[in-house]
Amino acid sequence: QVQLVESGGGLVQPGGSLRLSCAASGGSIFSINVMGWYRQAPGKQRELVATVTAGGSTNYGDSVKGRFTISRDNAKNTVYLQMNNLKPEDTAVYYCNHRRVVGGMTLSGINYWGQGTQVTVSS
Repeated sequence: QVQLVESGGGLVQPGGSLRLSCAASGGSIFSINVMGWYRQAPGKQRELVATVTAGGSTNYGDSVKGRFTISRDNAKNTVYLQMNNLKPEDTAVYYCNHRRVVGGMTLSGINYWGQGTQVTVSS
């Protein structure tokens, strides 16, 4: 199995920036899997923030386009989320995800989540 450890969350004022990190370890090969960030705010369902494929292609949720950037460092088995121009509505627990995608579908048995890191945007 895969262990994912997120870090970098905290309290920031509106308009500020944070960078989240997620370090992966375990039996799945990091470099060939899709990595992503999802978030869940109080009273809301988990939603997509950003994903990055093994080849470096990225996808972003509409609410964060132009403000957040996802990247990966395969040598370090780490994925990052640079968050700029943060807004109060970005407040949520952010979860790191590691999964295998084939033909646009997540492969059964290879889909892992971290424990999450809290991001709070408030003045």
